[in-house]
Amino acid sequence: MKSLMVAASITLLTAAPLAWGGMAEHVDRKKIDGIDVIGYPTTIKDVVTIMGALPAGDAFAAADHDNVAVATLTAMMLDRGTTKEDKFDIAKKLEGVGASLRFNVQDQALQIQARCLKLDLPLVIDLIAEQLRMPAFSQGEFAKARQQFIGQLKNAMDNVQERSAEAFKRAVFPLGHPNHEPSIDEYLTAAQTLTLDEVRAFYRKYYGPDHMTLVLVGDVNMSRIQGTVANAFRGWKGGVDYLRDAKPANLTEPQDHTIAVEMPGKTSIILAIGQSTGLRYKDPDTLALMVGTAVLGSGFTGRLMHAVRDNEGLTYSISAAVNNNTFTDGSWQVLASFAPQLLDRGTASTQRELQHWWADGVSDEELAARKTNLIGTYQVGLADTSGMARTLLSTVLRGRDVTWLDQYPKAVDAVTLLQVNTAIKQHLRPEMMIVVKTGSLPKT
Repeated sequence: MKSLMVAASITLLTAAPLAWGGMAEHVDRKKIDGIDVIGYPTTIKDVVTIMGALPAGDAFAAADHDNVAVATLTAMMLDRGTTKEDKFDIAKKLEGVGASLRFNVQDQALQIQARCLKLDLPLVIDLIAEQLRMPAFSQGEFAKARQQFIGQLKNAMDNVQERSAEAFKRAVFPLGHPNHEPSIDEYLTAAQTLTLDEVRAFYRKYYGPDHMTLVLVGDVNMSRIQGTVANAFRGWKGGVDYLRDAKPANLTEPQDHTIAVEMPGKTSIILAIGQSTGLRYKDPDTLALMVGTAVLGSGFTGRLMHAVRDNEGLTYSISAAVNNNTFTDGSWQVLASFAPQLLDRGTASTQRELQHWWADGVSDEELAARKTNLIGTYQVGLADTSGMARTLLSTVLRGRDVTWLDQYPKAVDAVTLLQVNTAIKQHLRPEMMIVVKTGSLPKT
């Protein structure tokens, strides 16, 4: 369960790419024993950031009607010892050289995040391979991991953001869709009944180099890295592809537009308004919809923030975004936080601005300003090793070639007003959107 896993703490290492123009020319990409290995050198010296992924997320357990907790608990077992050494020996090796290594489960992917000195890169790659290839799966460590996960789930039951996200994804994506979210209760029940044999079976079925991606950014020498990866992963077999061919979520008239998740004693209420889009990231209309959505709700200059926060003083947090479209069709969502006594006014104000944006579209001036902002934000995001690694990984997982690094700013700049306003009208229907209210709801 992705939101409950602790992500890696990766220091932002400011380092410009070797060139803003023609960035793809500096990418060194090679398939090694089934693994898509991607390297990108920057001006930072002596430090390397690693990000990777392979298809072994929660959606695979749901698709095969397995125990829904199995993907997360399999990942939690990776850093709890291997058949070669225990978890303390591994931790001592990492700490001894100041390196970090974490595994994290997403909807469809097991994510790998690491950082180390260039000198210690062979050690870290070997440890990544060792933990992926030969986890010990000891009964004692499994019992500890399961109790840790159960504790995280119980905490999530009392978390407004977690409960809001759970309710929204369950309402927007139908059962069987890879983006459909099992309930926290379902995860909890599943974790309590999961066995180590089920973990081993999930591991055997889904873990392997096929469709695995490994991105390395910083002070990288790819000829040496490729040899290290080949030695570390040689002979490893297995793996599956991502669930890219799922039937798109159908936007049909909900029986009830509004879902109330009552959580007494909370000081704020999360409001989520949205729907499925039917669009993957690569689809032709997606970029236009994302640009138009940014006009509505991106940062302090978005319409929602200007109207609902600045002019009316109803919230400190409100935004709109297109999400969950890396492998399958995704969702569109407005997300806001209100004090309980301001919920009704805040909801009305948010829906008013949403309807106005949908009906009248965006202006030439708004589009030009937002395109400049998006391009600038994108370039700033590539100015450190973690940002570049994250962008490279998300680019290839979305089915784009690495040339998208250079094409993206040009593609944003080329989006027209007609494309934006057409995409908004064609793919969104405010009157059919799900409304989720989570927190200490006012009595009606």
